[in-house]
Amino acid sequence: MSDSRVGLTVTHRRYVPYSHAHYAGNLVDGAYTLGLFGDVATEVCIRTDGDEGLFASYADVQFLAAVRAGDVLEVTATVVRVGTRSRTVDFVARVVCRGRPERGGSAAEVLAEPVVAVTATGTVVVPGAA
Repeated sequence: MSDSRVGLTVTHRRYVPYSHAHYAGNLVDGAYTLGLFGDVATEVCIRTDGDEGLFASYADVQFLAAVRAGDVLEVTATVVRVGTRSRTVDFVARVVCRGRPERGGSAAEVLAEPVVAVTATGTVVVPGAA
């Protein structure tokens, strides 16, 4: 018997402000994206269990491409396993728009193909039934 919560997908989009640039070239640290994974995981828990839940662990995190200030990130979480109180979730962060300061102070573009910047698998936990 399969659980209807498996396959649930939640997506958030977020503009990365220049105030979050941490390194030369307006690079943003990896923790920024992990924070977004936490936000989208919270919505997953609310939708599946009516509770914000808690992030327990990451099994795998891969930083595959740079995230820069001026980017628009699309962050997706998909439930891949449901335990008694735990939920295993796959995460993907894609850059869908990118600032182009070399073209002008506020220049930006929609990317023809989103760039996969970060992937992860994590575990969230929710309270047991009352």
